[in-house]
Amino acid sequence: MATSADIDAINKSQSLAPFFIIFAGQAVSLLGSELVQFALIWWLTLASGSATTLAIAALVGLLPPVFLGPFAGALVDRWDRRVVMMAADGTIALATLALAGLFALGIAQVWHLYVLMFIRALGGAFHWPAMQASTTLMVPGRHLSRVAGMSQALRGLANIAMPPLGALLLAVAPLSTILMIDVGTALLAIAPLTFVHIPRPARAGKEAQRPSVGSDLREGIHFVWNWRGLALLIAVISLLHLLATPAFALVPIVVTQYFRGGAFELAWMQSASGSGMLAGGVLLSVWGGFKRRIVTVLGGISLMGACMAAVGVLPNTAFWAAIGAMFCAGVLAPLVMGSFQAIQQAVVPPHIQGRVFTLARSGMDLMSPLGLTIAGPAANAMGIRWWYLLTGGVMLLMSAGALAVPTLTQLEKKGNL
Repeated sequence: MATSADIDAINKSQSLAPFFIIFAGQAVSLLGSELVQFALIWWLTLASGSATTLAIAALVGLLPPVFLGPFAGALVDRWDRRVVMMAADGTIALATLALAGLFALGIAQVWHLYVLMFIRALGGAFHWPAMQASTTLMVPGRHLSRVAGMSQALRGLANIAMPPLGALLLAVAPLSTILMIDVGTALLAIAPLTFVHIPRPARAGKEAQRPSVGSDLREGIHFVWNWRGLALLIAVISLLHLLATPAFALVPIVVTQYFRGGAFELAWMQSASGSGMLAGGVLLSVWGGFKRRIVTVLGGISLMGACMAAVGVLPNTAFWAAIGAMFCAGVLAPLVMGSFQAIQQAVVPPHIQGRVFTLARSGMDLMSPLGLTIAGPAANAMGIRWWYLLTGGVMLLMSAGALAVPTLTQLEKKGNL
């Protein structure tokens, strides 16, 4: 594939300061968003007591990235990515501020939260590809895996720390005040973007004269489809989401029905997987993974499969061993996903990254609910432990089969590493 002069230039640069200034602001914003997300879901739970209400809230947050994400990616490739991030953060902040006002006046209703969640999801559909594509132009290729590890570790920290902090704040402060925290963290994310320069990839030939967003999107689809190694990697990661999402989501059933545990045991199991994800992100940020990132991806999937299979094989008296297996699976998840993201950033030309990244993410996001739809009835029919055995076996076979496909294992040789 063609290599951009922008990437060559940044690979020669040693300064990561501009990127980390932006990253710090985005990190604070992410923590604020996770805090508020927990508070909103808890308010919906108390206000409605309805599973349907929570399901609608989940769908409202899921649908924009799945169905609108690819179009957002096409627009990100056309627009100034720095401005896109500022606009996304600013729009979310304004919507959150409006909802805080409604709560302060005591007139907030359930549908108001649906609107905010939709706006937050839509803003994220633009913000995420803009940030990922900007990272490529600000970080030398040799550090992409480490930066991806930092992002994974940050998300792990947010998942562990923000729910209990949100619960504590809800006990001492009104929801309107908590919403204002998110507004403040969004402003902290916007501030660095006002003065830090983000390079813009040059467009050449027909790329500079595209007639429509639809043609942009078709170009992105053709790019992925015609590069079979990249298409296969995206298919592998999407299948991993189909398998792994239910495996982590079904942990409460494993604990209660197979290991005969209660709330205490469930807390230990979920803490183990969450702590593992945080540890895996930190490990990747320090180590960077193998020089050939595809080895980290496929090796991680194989080991994750072994962990899942172990949960199904272990006797119901070996609960603590199962906790160890889930911790290891948690460690491996960010190693796989961080390395996958770094491969995309390294091999996909900057001018088309928004489209490619969002196409891949849409596929993964769609596989997660599909996997949950399949796993529930399958686990009920086979028994919960057999679902973990099946999941682990498919992961092992998938990674072994992928190693035998040269177009996949040699994918990085065509990139800018």
